[in-house]
Amino acid sequence: MTGGPDRYAVIGHPIAHSKSPEIHARFAAQTRQHLIYERLLAPLDGFAAAVQTFVQQGGRGANVTLPFKLEAHALATRLTARAQAAGAVNTLKFDADGILGDNTDGVGLVADIMRNAGVALAGRKVLLLGAGGAARGVVLPLLSGRPAELVIANRTHARAVELAQRFAARYGNIRAGDFAGLNERFDIVVNATSASLASDVPPVSPAVFDAGTLAYDMMYGKQPTAFMRLAAQHGAAVRDGLGMLVEQAAESFYVWRGVRPDTAAVFAELRAAL
Repeated sequence: MTGGPDRYAVIGHPIAHSKSPEIHARFAAQTRQHLIYERLLAPLDGFAAAVQTFVQQGGRGANVTLPFKLEAHALATRLTARAQAAGAVNTLKFDADGILGDNTDGVGLVADIMRNAGVALAGRKVLLLGAGGAARGVVLPLLSGRPAELVIANRTHARAVELAQRFAARYGNIRAGDFAGLNERFDIVVNATSASLASDVPPVSPAVFDAGTLAYDMMYGKQPTAFMRLAAQHGAAVRDGLGMLVEQAAESFYVWRGVRPDTAAVFAELRAAL
């Protein structure tokens, strides 16, 4: 209907748990943007059809969550450089030119580390645990922060090698490792594995942590994750992924609306509500 609010959504399966509608409602109110943002449950075999229907109903953009980020990458008619590097898409923008696919996860992570935690990436030794979709989405933004070295470690070493080699030609300061062979300390350790979902930790040596380390878990919750507890026991400062969630949402909001919301108040409200 002419004059109505622009429509956005988060698409996934399951989707009821998503905090994105609350986040974007706060962003819209703060920036005085006329929009609505909803949850959209797509069938496991019907992601593309769900997106098409949403666009036909006037949808202007969407966030994409599990398990559809690879399908969103394939559906996009054009990709940003960071989406190409990630091989996955979490943000879709629908316009006259088709479907733009972007990935804001890595930007969200880096913003939370550098701006909110106050930890610089430049010149630091960074360890990224995991080589799956979550890890792929953050490699390029981490490298853009100009660390002294980025090491990718994974339970299956070949996957870490494959991911590192994708960036090695352009960025020489990246290499693959395996959990068993890591006995050096790092300035920043990012857990991009799914271990925290099972209250588990990656089998990494405590030697990677010390009092000067920031241990960052992409997962978040009311209580510290098992990874955060392990790191804290060995002197590291710890941080969970709630700030990343808010910051990646803010970047999506900017992609859609050209306006950057203030994330600090929204982060504080979400933290208090956990």
